[in-house]
Amino acid sequence: MSVFFYYKMQHVINITEFIQQAEHVPIIDVRSPGEFAKAHIPNAINIPLFTDEERKIVGIRYKENGRDQAIFSGLDIVGPKLKLFIKQALKIAPDKNVLIYCWRGGMRSKSMAWLLDFYGFNVSILSGGYKKYRNYALKSFEKQAEIVILGGKTGSGKTIILNKLRKLGEQIIDLEKIANHKGSAFGSIGEKEQDSTEFFENKLFHEWNKLDFNKRVWLEDESHSIGRNFIPNALFDQMRNSRTIFIDISKELRIEYLVNEYAIFGNEVIENALKNINKRIGNNNYKTTLEALNNNNYKAVTDISLQYYDKAYLYGLSKRDQELVSKIEFNHMDFEIIAKKIIEIENQRV
Repeated sequence: MSVFFYYKMQHVINITEFIQQAEHVPIIDVRSPGEFAKAHIPNAINIPLFTDEERKIVGIRYKENGRDQAIFSGLDIVGPKLKLFIKQALKIAPDKNVLIYCWRGGMRSKSMAWLLDFYGFNVSILSGGYKKYRNYALKSFEKQAEIVILGGKTGSGKTIILNKLRKLGEQIIDLEKIANHKGSAFGSIGEKEQDSTEFFENKLFHEWNKLDFNKRVWLEDESHSIGRNFIPNALFDQMRNSRTIFIDISKELRIEYLVNEYAIFGNEVIENALKNINKRIGNNNYKTTLEALNNNNYKAVTDISLQYYDKAYLYGLSKRDQELVSKIEFNHMDFEIIAKKIIEIENQRV
């Protein structure tokens, strides 16, 4: 069959069907590398139709000379790449079954879909493209969930407890893991570079969309920002109005826990983090922590830092509806026992 006479109606699917298929079908993002790097649908692979510079060239041609001339420019750029596109797609999807999206589900995704379809791929295009996905993802956080907040002062091991809850059959969302940040001035230590807030939201939606909304879900008590990422407003509002179980663990135990967590990263890393709270702990306290750090007195460094963090956390907790806050004291840090206890308390409440 001649390429000039080949035509097949392209398969365009809605966002709901796209997300369902994305659980088991490879996703190709044909936007430019810059667009992809800013944020994309989780698990998508970038096969850009144009580089960032090429996209700019086509855009200028469109503004100056109109659609037809922009298409000619695009064809000049894309033509030599057609074979490469097919090879890249085969690596991603050797069974020739793929999902494709661009910004609006327009010319870029349809062009790539035509090429791969011609080669024998089974291709589905996301209607409305990435823009549709973003709107759908952000809207999803308005869905009401039975959220239980796990609270506790800094160093209470809340993230570990969350994961113990998961192993005991509870639903959790680990916001700090998704954000690559532990939420304090020391939160970036030992973590990967944070993504954009947009990609954080996409990854969060990927987990949120898996939930069974007939069951409770546990989230750690967080401020609106986790490092430089922000929790979507709709979800944060739900979190602030949800039941909170506050794990009250002594400062001595928390200091020991935090020293074990952070001292291994070295004094230079810790000093850089301390600079972020210099003004908050006060100049005299800051000088004292630096002296303690130089003497490898990590307990003293942690003790002074917690004076600020404990005060800040309790202030935030006081802003919650106190009728929704349950305080449980523990004289140990056996996280599995703690997890079992708070499940028991929640089950009795129901």
